[in-house]
Amino acid sequence: MKVFRDLFSITAYVYAQKPQMDIHSFEGTFTREDSDPAIHESLSIENTLWASTVVASGTVIGVVIYTGKETRSVMNTSNPKNKVGLLDLELNQLTKALFLALVALSVVMVTLQGFVGPWYRNLFRFLLLFSYIIPISLRVNLDMGKAAYGWMIMKDDNIPGTVVRTSTIPEELGRLVYLLTDKTGTLTQNEMVFKRLHLGTVSYGTDTMDEIQSHIISSYSQVHSQSSGNNSISTPSRKSQSSAPKVRKTVSSRIHEAVKAIALCHNVTPVYESRTGATGETEYAEVDQDFSDENRTYQASSPDEVALVKWTESVGLTLVNRDLTSMQLKTPSGQILTYYILQIFPFTSESKRMGIIMRDECTGEITFYMKGADVAMSSIVQYNDWLEEECGNMAREGLRTLVVAKKSLTEEQYQDFESRYNQAKLSIHDRTLKVAAVVESLEREMELLCLTGVEDQLQADVRPTLEMLRNAGIKIWMLTGDKLETATCIAKSSHLVSRTQDIHIFRPVTSRGEAHLELNAFRRKHDCALVISGDALEVCLKYYEHEFVELACQCPAVVCCRCSPTQKAHIVKLLQHHTGKRTCAIGKYQHCFHSMIQAADCGIGIEGKEGKQASLAADFSITQFKHMGRLLMVHGRNSYKRSAALGQFVMHRGLIISTMQAVFSSVFYFASVPLYQGFLMVGYATIYTMFPVFSLVLDQDVKPEMALLYPELYKDLTKGRSLSFKTFLIWVLISIYQGGILMYGALLLFESEFVHVVAISFTALILTELLMVALTIRTWHWLMVVAEVFSLCCYVASLAFLNEYFDVAFITTVTFLWKVSAITVVSCLPLYILKYLKRKFSPPSYSKLTS
Repeated sequence: MKVFRDLFSITAYVYAQKPQMDIHSFEGTFTREDSDPAIHESLSIENTLWASTVVASGTVIGVVIYTGKETRSVMNTSNPKNKVGLLDLELNQLTKALFLALVALSVVMVTLQGFVGPWYRNLFRFLLLFSYIIPISLRVNLDMGKAAYGWMIMKDDNIPGTVVRTSTIPEELGRLVYLLTDKTGTLTQNEMVFKRLHLGTVSYGTDTMDEIQSHIISSYSQVHSQSSGNNSISTPSRKSQSSAPKVRKTVSSRIHEAVKAIALCHNVTPVYESRTGATGETEYAEVDQDFSDENRTYQASSPDEVALVKWTESVGLTLVNRDLTSMQLKTPSGQILTYYILQIFPFTSESKRMGIIMRDECTGEITFYMKGADVAMSSIVQYNDWLEEECGNMAREGLRTLVVAKKSLTEEQYQDFESRYNQAKLSIHDRTLKVAAVVESLEREMELLCLTGVEDQLQADVRPTLEMLRNAGIKIWMLTGDKLETATCIAKSSHLVSRTQDIHIFRPVTSRGEAHLELNAFRRKHDCALVISGDALEVCLKYYEHEFVELACQCPAVVCCRCSPTQKAHIVKLLQHHTGKRTCAIGKYQHCFHSMIQAADCGIGIEGKEGKQASLAADFSITQFKHMGRLLMVHGRNSYKRSAALGQFVMHRGLIISTMQAVFSSVFYFASVPLYQGFLMVGYATIYTMFPVFSLVLDQDVKPEMALLYPELYKDLTKGRSLSFKTFLIWVLISIYQGGILMYGALLLFESEFVHVVAISFTALILTELLMVALTIRTWHWLMVVAEVFSLCCYVASLAFLNEYFDVAFITTVTFLWKVSAITVVSCLPLYILKYLKRKFSPPSYSKLTS
């Protein structure tokens, strides 16, 4: 056993018998040279061992093809950007303004000083004295607050399973304008249920599936009786079968062929759960023991295929075993039918179809089965007059459609195809194109068997959640890879688009002129939802990017169907560039969603049974789409409002003491002497005011139930009124007023010694800060009261130990108390009066709901 642990992917071939082989070409062919005839095989993705692969048996001959930047894994990897919230950007702008104010104030003080002596030295001393204007502790407080918001989100019992994977942008949840969502697994459950089988002349729904089951039972009972009665008759040759005259097939035979094709054409594997034997050791249920094991489950990469196989099991044809070379089906009578897998052509996003070539063990017949999207299969199957119409009908019902077809091959036809196919796989140049060309030679005039319809049901409470988000002013764009009719139906059924609302379906365009005409037709409509395909979107963005985005942003809802992952990320970047608004992307699958998560300002992943790839790459992960309402309306709102209040209050805390220092220096002939020194400055920003200020992270303007009941309150957040230059200037004026009152009041009322000025002003400063926190709080929490009382007690207790700053004999007198109280009342009472008058004559929108 050899273990390969390469940092990159290793292309290798496992050969367990005779490992004497020479690699002739790194592009993918090799020959085995020994006494046996040379065998030529191609190296492909099926022969690749990825990093950290452990080979349990056999021998590995490994060749590292390439480990540089041109490998697919590296080329598909993009450097994730460091997401910065809009609130942080706004605070950065305000901090820059404060820095300019710091420099300007220092220059003014030096100028008023008259540039006496070494003025540049005095300038730097003033810069240091007024440095509290710059809120150094702002980043610490905000980061601690964001960590608290994340903890509150994850501990919310109303949105269980929610995980916050970032500590930098929780406020973004309260500023969103555009929500870009996937459909499958996001708005829907991604649990497929078989709903419709259409044979062209007859259609079967959920209420008529018993008829299909009776046809299957009768069909296989006839086959079983004929085979038991003709055991001595040899299997007829393919030539005689192919030359037999064609007769019109009965409904029963058509149903039989359709169900058999659905049961065979897939990549589903039945899995049997382990059971404990008599010895206590774990045994695995082997298929040859009992095919009726109720512990059987199906595994596949697509839930659509699992739904189809489960449906065939419900009507009597059960998949009981599958390996690399064969597949076994169990009929209603219990008979086991074996089919050998000759070739398999997996589904790709380019081909939009998958195929498989099977050989029946009993008859030796070779059949090529294929299923895929109608856009890919319509040109492959024989002429018919019902496929396109019925696909549209099913799509309008919200069903995902698949077209199933087959083609019978003679032994000579298959041998010819196999030789050409193997030759194409050995090609060194343009191998993919040559292989596709050989496969397409079979995909001609195939017999159309049936059309299937599978339903992906909506998640719980999707409709009220979308309605809530729409009422909150959030514009929702659904980006999906489904066809236009299916996407439109899901948009209507989920109430993403109102049933009474006009819908403009952007017709397919291929040229600049067609795009111009369609844009003009769209421009004449007002307040209508837009439905557009990925191809039409590509043309519009190529020629009329600005005009299209401007019109689309005016729509209440936009649905982009047949959209590739690259297009989804491109749409996010367009909205950011043209509107400057905050965007959020939500989805489930990593391969369709990872680039969109990275491009959006806020990425939300939904965890599902398929895995956590998208949620791990997202900033937030939730378990159901309905949790979006509470995540945005409650936690997003609170995070933004609290951080805005916290940030501005920390700035106020530095501005007010800088104002007092400026007044002090001005009174004493612009001397660059600090007002407070040592532990007073350290304690002011920490133990004396830190807990009350940080307790603002518990504040809320409305109750969560009220925020969910009135999502219109969310609209005010997108305007950024909680933190703006207007509110910043108000806090600056408050700081200047209070700082001036505190300093001038202390100088006016001070006694014979300067130490009394420090005691009176600093005590009044601490009391003012505590009262301002109380003035800012909108809803009291018991921890806020504890923080206020604890900080006040800490300050009072420290007075006894700070003898070098306070005269104990003076601070215990009534004179000290009334002077501090008078200054504090003058600095805070007018603000309380102004707040009362504002709430009475111009109350905010949320106060009307709380009253």
